[in-house]
Order: sequence, then structure tokens, then C-alpha cells
Amino acid sequence: MPEEIIRTLSVDGVRYGYRVLPHSRPGGAPATEPTLILGGALQGMFGWPQMDDHLGPAADVVTADLPGMGSADPLPPGPSADLLRRAVLGIADDLGAPRLNVFGFSYGTAIAFGFARRHRERVARLALGGVPVHIDAAQVACWERARQQLAAGDREGFAATAADALMCLDPERPVHRRELARRYVRRSFLHALTHSPHAADSLYRALADRPDFTGGLNGVPALVFAGEHDTVTSPARQREFAATIEGSRFLTIEESDHWVVLERADEVASLVSRFFTGREPAAGETGAPGPAGAVTLPRQAGAPAGRS
Repeated sequence: MPEEIIRTLSVDGVRYGYRVLPHSRPGGAPATEPTLILGGALQGMFGWPQMDDHLGPAADVVTADLPGMGSADPLPPGPSADLLRRAVLGIADDLGAPRLNVFGFSYGTAIAFGFARRHRERVARLALGGVPVHIDAAQVACWERARQQLAAGDREGFAATAADALMCLDPERPVHRRELARRYVRRSFLHALTHSPHAADSLYRALADRPDFTGGLNGVPALVFAGEHDTVTSPARQREFAATIEGSRFLTIEESDHWVVLERADEVASLVSRFFTGREPAAGETGAPGPAGAVTLPRQAGAPAGRS
């Protein structure tokens, strides 16, 4: 496998970085544009091995610690959407890439969508998963409890409450390897709180700095997908959002919730890889004519769960 490259940039004096895993396509140019992956508030540049595996043979895989994430500097006070969009533009310019494929998940969908709206000429294709279009009062109340636990010094309690807020815990709604994902998310929150001095601020900002998913989008091929039991924002609301993107396609993925990228890691990576490289849909993805066609992608028998 090619050796990864780490680069450091800054925007408005805020330091951040990105990682490039050069494509491993034997004997030739990559099959598609470089692919930038933007994850949740605490998902940094080293959290996407499954995307390396699936996209690495076809494209340069680019991951980032944007301002406020991972090892980057914290975000300054105030709204951050414009600064984060310019940070993404800085990555594209530093790569020398006229256009990027952009994949955003959860918190990262707002950054990816905002960048595509502002700089559509720089986006070859756009994939968005777990789009937090609408946060209801119950979610807000749960996160307020988590905030109070953290303020009281109860990191374990915070991690448990925050993880549960992002997952479907209803035993009547099957989620593939739910408990494995639940333990992983809790450990991830604890690790971030221990090793990143601004992790808590990043989480609060992800909730308080409400993203803007209005205004629609055209001129960019787009795929939107959701776990069928996403309790952060329902698949129905995510489908409504997808319909505002001209010519987009919408899919739900069975036996998964908001953490579909963990519970169905390889299937999501394969789905996104096929979309970015223009390959034909796999079995179970057909029958979606028209914009934002609703399709259910079933779990493949024996498919592995997300990595822990």
C-alpha cells in the first residue's frame, strides 16, 4: 500500500491538517477524482480504514482534522460554517485538484453540503450519510443532560449518555451488532475527551451551531443514505432533504441507525466507492428511477460489522 502523506494548513490563523493515501491502482492514473471524507464532530483523519480499503485502489483518499477536530486548533468563537468551508477549499487547492469527490457523514454533511453549494465547480460527486436535518426536543434534552454530566466531571456518564443519544436502543428495531457499535462509540468519546483538549467544545458546537441544509443544490451528482432506524433524524426527513438536490438518489440501509458507518462499515464504503467511480449498482440497489428515489439496501449475508 502506498505511504500516506500528512499536510498542515491554516485558515484565518487556525491550524489544521489533512492526510492523503495515494491510490494503489496498478500501472496507471486513478479511476476518479481524489475523495475527501468529512466525518462527525470527533471523527478525524485516522478513523476511516474501510474507505482506504474500498477507495484506495481507485482514487487518492483524503481525510482531515478540520479546525475544531482531532489534532487541529480549536475553532474561534462564533459561527464556524464559513471558516470550515474555506478550510475544505484550502485542502482542494493544496492538492492541486480541480474537483473532488466529497463524502460527508453526520456533522460532516453540513460542511460537505455547504461546500458543494458554495463551490459546486470543485465537486465532482457528493455523498451524504446520516444527515442531521432536524434535531427534535428529545435529542436536545438528552444532550443537555450529557453536558451537565461533563460539567460535573462525570466523563463516563457523559460518554454513555452521548453515545445513547445517537443510537436506536429499541429492541423491537433490529440494528446490526448494536452493542458492539455502542461500546465503540462510548470508548471513542472517552478517548477524545482524554486526548483532545477541545473535544467537549467540538461536541457542543456540533449541536449549538445549527447547520443550514436549505437552499437546494443542482449541477452536482449526489447520493444521500440513511440507516433505517436513525433516531437523530428520521429517514423520511432525510429523504425530503435529498429531494432538494436535483437528480439525487436516496437509499436506506437496513438494520442500522445513525451509526450506519460503524454498523455497516464495509457496505457503506462499497456503496460510496461504487457511486464515486460510476460503477453499476449492486444487487438490491436497483429500482430507483427519478430524483431522490427511495431504495432499501439490504444487509448482505455474513457482512462484517464496523471495526472496533
